[in-house]
Amino acid sequence: MAENTPPQDVDVTKEWRATHGQEAAAKRLRIFAVLAWIVAIGGEVAGIIFLRQGRFDHGNLPLLIGILVGIAIFAIAGSLMWKAANKQDPARRSEPAKFFFQNQLGAIITVIAFLPLLVLIFMDKDMDPKNKKIAGGLGALLAVGATLIGVSWNPPSVEQYTQDMNKCAAEIKANQPTKDCSPEVAQQAQDIARDSKTVADATNGQDVVYWIAPENGQKRASTPHVFHICKEVSPLRGKVVNSGSVTLAYSENATRITKQIPMEQKQCGFAGAEEAPAAAG
Repeated sequence: MAENTPPQDVDVTKEWRATHGQEAAAKRLRIFAVLAWIVAIGGEVAGIIFLRQGRFDHGNLPLLIGILVGIAIFAIAGSLMWKAANKQDPARRSEPAKFFFQNQLGAIITVIAFLPLLVLIFMDKDMDPKNKKIAGGLGALLAVGATLIGVSWNPPSVEQYTQDMNKCAAEIKANQPTKDCSPEVAQQAQDIARDSKTVADATNGQDVVYWIAPENGQKRASTPHVFHICKEVSPLRGKVVNSGSVTLAYSENATRITKQIPMEQKQCGFAGAEEAPAAAG
């Protein structure tokens, strides 16, 4: 029979983790962001080559302005996509170097895409002074604007999403207004709240489930696992089993509740097996 109290040594840290869908979306966005930044830096390289060739010494101002505007457009596009990716799959504040560079990469790349070209424009002694003033001033304005857009002023983090997810799940469980359920955390919070209630109903109020431990000592399974209401059920026999809250199970990618609740109630010795409904998913 399953124990009726949670093990005291179980780590029940409730940590948000990006879903596979969120990770895939973030990966796509980051690829497109990098491609946009490559185009921006390519425009800078082209501008530098044209400067070295003296193409802007006595004209071609529209071409130079077009290059500067193009750099800004692609730098900003890359930054916006990179920020969107970070919302789907953020870094941890507990890793400050990674957190800074992942969140401020858009601003850093923008500076790289503008600064060398602007320096060469202002240092070019052969360019018409009026054209230099126009191109340099416009380029500096575009660089500052694009850099400010690239800065993440209030970047998301795993820690913040964890806090929001748990608040959201608590609000759902208590039937309160869901003020903390952002799109990034809402679905997981809803799933956790739903499955926690199903488990509690099936186990006389417990929030302890059991699942096959992630492979090779990893913290998170590579494929979704099923979690069960006690470790004595037949699917777990002979397996390395972890246990903890439904939220902890989700953090290790055990995100599929057993569909055999009545059968497992009988195997685990919980009362009310005949009345308990089977789980929906």
